[in-house]
Amino acid sequence: MILKVGKKEKENQAAPEEAVLEQETAEAAETEEAAPEEQKPSELEELQKANADLSDKLLRQMAEFDNFRKRTAREKEEIGVVAKSKCIAELLPVLDNFERAMMTECADAEFKKGMEMIFKSMNDALKKLGVEEIEAEGQPFDPDFHYAVSTVENEELGSNVVASVLQKGYQLNGKVIRHAMVAVANP
Repeated sequence: MILKVGKKEKENQAAPEEAVLEQETAEAAETEEAAPEEQKPSELEELQKANADLSDKLLRQMAEFDNFRKRTAREKEEIGVVAKSKCIAELLPVLDNFERAMMTECADAEFKKGMEMIFKSMNDALKKLGVEEIEAEGQPFDPDFHYAVSTVENEELGSNVVASVLQKGYQLNGKVIRHAMVAVANP
C-alpha cells in the first residue's frame, strides 16, 4: 500500500504540473494557429493572384490559337484561290484557240458538232469553277476589267465606251484572272 500511496502522491504532484504544461501547450497552439491565419490570407491572395494570372495566360493562349486557326484557314483558302486562278489562266489561251477554231469553216458537219459539244463542255466546267466572262462590248471603259490596246472613232458610241473586244476577259469570284483586251471609242 505504501507503494500505491507514493504513486498517488506523485500522480497528484504531477497533475498540477501537467495541467500547467497542457495550458502552456494550448496557448502555444493558439498562437501558432493565429500566426498561420494571419499568413493564410496573404498566401490565399498570392494563390488567387497566381490562379488569375494562369487563367489570363490560358485565355490569351486560347485566343491566340483561335486567331492562328482562323488565319491559317484564311491563308489556305487564299492559296487555293490563287492556285485555281493560275490554273485557269493557263487554260484560257486554249479556250481562245478553241473559239477561233469554231469560227472557221468546216466541211464535216459531224466534226463541227463534236467540237461545239467539247467547247460547250469546257465552258460549263469553267462556270462550275466560278469563272465568268467579263462583259465588255458596249460597256463604259473600266481599267479594272478592261485593257485598252487601241482607240477608234465611232459616232454611234459615246465617249470611252468599249467598241470591240479583241480578247475576252475572265474573272473568278469577282477577281480578274485576265483583263478583256478592247478597243475604246472616242477617248
